[in-house]
Amino acid sequence: MSRRNRVFFVVLLVYVLAVSFLLYRFVAEIDPRYRESAEDSLVETAHVLAALAQQDLQDGRIDVARLRPVFREVYSRKFDAQIYGVRKTRVDLRVYVTDAKGWVLYDSAGRDEGQNFSLWRDVALTLQGRYGARTTLAVPDRKDTAEMYVGAPIWSGEMIAGVVTVGRPVESFGRYRDYSRQKMIAIGVTSAVAFALLMLLVSVWLVTPEGMFTEFVRFARAEPRLRPARLWRRTRTLIRTSYGEVRAAIAGREYVAEYVQALTHELKSPLSAIRGAAELLQEPLPEAERVRFAGNVARESRRIQTLIERLLGLADVERRRGLEHLAPMPVAGLVEEAAQAAQAEGRRVDVRVENAGGPDVRIDGDRLLLISALVNLLDNAIDFSPRDGVVEVSWTADSRDVRIVVGDHGPGIPDYARTRVFERFYSLARPATGKKGTGLGLPFVREVAGLHDGSVRLTARAEGEGSGTLAIFTLPLSQE
Repeated sequence: MSRRNRVFFVVLLVYVLAVSFLLYRFVAEIDPRYRESAEDSLVETAHVLAALAQQDLQDGRIDVARLRPVFREVYSRKFDAQIYGVRKTRVDLRVYVTDAKGWVLYDSAGRDEGQNFSLWRDVALTLQGRYGARTTLAVPDRKDTAEMYVGAPIWSGEMIAGVVTVGRPVESFGRYRDYSRQKMIAIGVTSAVAFALLMLLVSVWLVTPEGMFTEFVRFARAEPRLRPARLWRRTRTLIRTSYGEVRAAIAGREYVAEYVQALTHELKSPLSAIRGAAELLQEPLPEAERVRFAGNVARESRRIQTLIERLLGLADVERRRGLEHLAPMPVAGLVEEAAQAAQAEGRRVDVRVENAGGPDVRIDGDRLLLISALVNLLDNAIDFSPRDGVVEVSWTADSRDVRIVVGDHGPGIPDYARTRVFERFYSLARPATGKKGTGLGLPFVREVAGLHDGSVRLTARAEGEGSGTLAIFTLPLSQE
């Protein structure tokens, strides 16, 4: 991965982590805020009921007769309340009343009457004239059974005659908490995605105001009939290309500087060789020496010409947003034409190119670009093959893609170079001559694959198949 890509992904990672942290903090604050709100309501309800019970005191004794029919009616009521995104159909409150010693006189749940609750915090603290509240698990070790209780004193003059405690399962308001969490996460994710899309659209607008839309309209008009799969592939290609243009615009100066620096480095060696040979040719030389130095000039000139031609070809495919004219073609004919074009280079270094064939399938693409990409892969394999070696080309297919495989029996790719072979101007020394190539062939192949919504990768042969490298060129099958 290039330094520019690493910087981009680091910035993207920092942005995602920052948004995730904010969402986490907001979501984490939801539960305590709901508990505070619920406890506030329990406090008010407990004091209202305590004031009512206080009205029924008889000689300092608490009369709970009026509470029984009230809560029977409350629990038996039928209702259906849609509170925003949560549906409520029953009353979840539990009320119990204790005397001054903590004995339960009344329990709306009907299960703890006659029990001594004097040790429970809500009762014990309230009887002491303090604020009494507790949260208790109804079933041990199960947090989803937690219940909140708040006590309020029943006064008889200056004395506390008893306690009214109002309780509520945490799960009863947990539904609102969970609903709020889901809404918060959905809003956060949607906002992040919308902001990212907005940034992309604004960037595309700044870099290419009409380009992407114009390209898409031109492509749609050129189609003889509507084919959704091809339109979708075209859309993805345009978006990916526009993203690359945005990134290149952001890092434009660095991009140009790296390009110029690499090109200057590659031109320095052949120019130095030409200048040295030219200076020697100006002096009287034996015929054999003159021929040798003239050959050096011709060879290095061809090297410069090859470098410039390949650089122009790479720049051309990098500049394209997509392919205007996609034509269906058989893979067999495409591979055969590329293999024949590479035969001449193979015969020059005594390397044979074998076409092992494959299934009868078709792809959509630009014929010239695809043949150029395959010839680059074949030439690369020939360069790294031993003398009298063989370069094989074949293809396989599944329901969606075709994989064209070019294999050699050379020394293979060193581990340190596996992540760099698709970088511009990066090249490895050829085993036969020790010289490096232009370093532009594989980047060209990668760009052509991207324009066709495909991919290319290099891998070592499997164990038992000998040394060497496999270049796997993957393309989507034709939608015809």
